[in-house]
Amino acid sequence: MPAPVAVRHPRLLLAVAVLIIAANLRASIAGVGPLLAQIADDLGTTEAALGLLAAIPLIAFAVVSPLAHGMSTRLGMSQTVLWSLIALAAGTVWRSLPGSPVNLWAGTVLIGASLAIVNVLLPAVIRRDFSDRVAGMTGLFTAFLAGTGALASGVVVPISHIVVDGDEIGWRWALLWSGSLVTLAIAAWGAHLLTRRGAADRRREREPVPVDQVEAPTSRAGMWGDPVAWLVLIYMGAQAMWFYMLITWLAPFALTLGRSEVVAGIDVMLLQVCSLIGSLSVPFLLRAPGLARWTPALIPVVGIIGVTGLITVPAFFIGWVLICGLASGASLSMTFTLFGLRARSAVAAGRLSGMAQSGGYAIAAIGPVAFGGLLSLTGGWLAPFLLVVFTLVVQVTVGGFVGRNRHVESGVAGARERSGKLF
Repeated sequence: MPAPVAVRHPRLLLAVAVLIIAANLRASIAGVGPLLAQIADDLGTTEAALGLLAAIPLIAFAVVSPLAHGMSTRLGMSQTVLWSLIALAAGTVWRSLPGSPVNLWAGTVLIGASLAIVNVLLPAVIRRDFSDRVAGMTGLFTAFLAGTGALASGVVVPISHIVVDGDEIGWRWALLWSGSLVTLAIAAWGAHLLTRRGAADRRREREPVPVDQVEAPTSRAGMWGDPVAWLVLIYMGAQAMWFYMLITWLAPFALTLGRSEVVAGIDVMLLQVCSLIGSLSVPFLLRAPGLARWTPALIPVVGIIGVTGLITVPAFFIGWVLICGLASGASLSMTFTLFGLRARSAVAAGRLSGMAQSGGYAIAAIGPVAFGGLLSLTGGWLAPFLLVVFTLVVQVTVGGFVGRNRHVESGVAGARERSGKLF
């Protein structure tokens, strides 16, 4: 084992590592939507049928997220993140292998499972190591996540049309490119692990364990029985459901408006560029006097305006896309911030994150498939987009409750502190 490296500012190194990892959490799946037409043509199927392809990562999130806390308990949080990143790299390569279509589906499953573990544990890392800057660090985290997702959405189609030896390289190479930053994330997290081990060795005998890390064991069943946790779960599910419906089907919708394949991919990129701005706005909204309480409910109202505009006035398509992007980024940042704000410790934040992402993504997985089903059933875009609006209305309603300053159960201390009823 190499000797630990002395680093003057280990928390800065951790912040850089977290942000590089965030850059990998959406790019690998955000590029699928703009490439749906190419994938469908190559596999001899329809775009509506490929709605399931977009739902696979969400299903994997739902199935695997509950396992994240147990894995981190056995292996350690940092080691679990590292192995998940290695699995993400393997899944990215597997998905792009030529030959059987099974490679596409199996690789996507592994990508989804890997992302599920990292998605659950990084909010707990932020709660543990940036407890004084949870909202700000979460905003940066989601901004990097959204920014690289935007880049992937915008460039995968042009990359697929690059000509090598007289032939276009196609969608497989484009999807492989979308996961190209994962090796950098593995290196950055490995450097953090070496630094953390050295710092821990020096502190072990000098510093007491932080009070908020010591708590009575709380079973997963206890978290699943907590009403505040359920509010966070439903909020998480609603925001993820409408976002993944848009990111999957916005490009095909743009094609029906006469926009080219490349421009449609850029439209999805613009959606996510604006989501980056929306992510960065949440810490400021939460600091505004009197506004923090209602921020979770106000954010999806902006989304309702954008989606309603897409349905009723498609001539202003770009403007509505920008508005939807602002709302989607702010929604994601608000959700990840809730994992920290509604928990009293990193351990509780990890449990809440696992529970909310498991159930939330189970809800969200319905979205792309249901959208495609309504599109096939009705032959038009009105019914699918009304489903998006309905999902946003649910998010507004739940946001009105989850904005209250209540916390999930957090061992004995949490049980003592909580009082009163939720509603």
